[in-house]
Amino acid sequence: MAGFRSLARQVRDPRCDLALRRYSLRKCLERFAPYGHRATWDHLCSRAGFGPEDRSPDPARLVAALDELEEARSVWLAYEDAFAERRRKEKHDGLRRPGSVDDWHRLTWGGCGVAWCDDHRVHPHEPLAEVLRRLIAALEREPGAVCPVCSGDRLTWKYDLAHEPSSGPVCTDCGIVVPRPVLTPEALAESRRGRLLVSV
Repeated sequence: MAGFRSLARQVRDPRCDLALRRYSLRKCLERFAPYGHRATWDHLCSRAGFGPEDRSPDPARLVAALDELEEARSVWLAYEDAFAERRRKEKHDGLRRPGSVDDWHRLTWGGCGVAWCDDHRVHPHEPLAEVLRRLIAALEREPGAVCPVCSGDRLTWKYDLAHEPSSGPVCTDCGIVVPRPVLTPEALAESRRGRLLVSV
């Protein structure tokens, strides 16, 4: 099974058939898809300027989408390295019980679903790397009352999400499932009070 970097080389290789280059970009999302596979694909297509169903997109647009994905992956891998180093130090110092951020992090190891968007058509418009930087910054500070990505305050609790955790606060502005550790208990309670009864 090809890894992310070898798939990225195929996307960039002008000697490869265009269908293979597109397929390889899609396969990259099996290794790293911050919004989930479908939402990340929709995001990359809209930002690079080709349709999700376009079977023969401009190769330069494919590479532009890959560039954005690679930059975001670099941001996330740096966070994971720092996270692993912190946990090693904590264990060395005798802190064995992980915190709530650690519990959330275990569900997103590798970067898939970091900022899960249950509706693949509703996702942040900013570059992926910027979204991840905002999310990481929120994980490293005290919890707040708004979405860490778009600063939206319309958070609604949804059930039956297609990702773990299967329920949680969703930002109705940018579409991400907001990690619980970045929200205050009051913000979580408020999102539950305004929850939608039927998952959208």
